[in-house]
Amino acid sequence: MIILDTHMWVWWVHNDARLTDEYRTIIQNYEGNGLGVSIFSCWEVAKLVELKRLILHCPIDKWLETALHYPGIQLLALTPEIVVASTQLPGKFHRDPADKIIVATARVYNCPLLTADDKIIKYPYVKLAG
Repeated sequence: MIILDTHMWVWWVHNDARLTDEYRTIIQNYEGNGLGVSIFSCWEVAKLVELKRLILHCPIDKWLETALHYPGIQLLALTPEIVVASTQLPGKFHRDPADKIIVATARVYNCPLLTADDKIIKYPYVKLAG
């Protein structure tokens, strides 16, 4: 399984041009093994819609229902272990709580994370997909 960062999940669902051929291939290669999406990514998408930083073609609840049924998607719960791990990430990590939760999820599950976020890519304590 790989963990999809929130933007990767949204780009995949929307067939966004920012989802490069490389990213698309990685996602397709892992569909059979699992594409993990943190429950916190659901919150993050809803928050982006609330703040009008993301415009969807349908109401958020319908979007989530559809997006969570894409091939290979596995919704990952926010567990006490992940919550604690997000507050104890080694080294220096930026303050974004969503990124902390998603990185901690990847670390707890011991799975690579697929992201285009430079701050996460530069963080040496998370395995990256690709």
